[in-house]
Amino acid sequence: MTRAEYDAASEHREAESVRALSKVMPEDQARERTRSGTARFLPDGLDTAGHHLVVAENGSGQVVGNAWIGPDPGQASGTVSTAWLYDINVFAPFRRHGYGSAILTAVEELVAREGRTALALDVVGGNEAAIAMYRHSGYEVLSMSMRKNV
Repeated sequence: MTRAEYDAASEHREAESVRALSKVMPEDQARERTRSGTARFLPDGLDTAGHHLVVAENGSGQVVGNAWIGPDPGQASGTVSTAWLYDINVFAPFRRHGYGSAILTAVEELVAREGRTALALDVVGGNEAAIAMYRHSGYEVLSMSMRKNV
């Protein structure tokens, strides 16, 4: 991932995070939480140790999406058995063509080569396409949060 690709991916990821969080908190609070999360997990941006920020290209060399993979934030420091998929994105013109599954498979292969035995992630509840892709790829629900406005 180049610096320009990183900047674009970060802008997209943060906008999507703010959109999702704004459903449960004020937008300014969602924006601050998102920015502080990026600063916490990627303190050195592209050069953050232990994190992979990658782009995916199709057979024609077009960049079709990207992913961010790193250590599982829920594991104790020094434990390396589980990796975390912080973000995966397929650009709009390339969606529904199998690129998401292909990126996910490549990510799984990358973390396996590093000796990790599992890949974990969070997915927004209303993202039915992503949920279907993860289920089809063998991912299981470990926990679930639910909410109802009253």
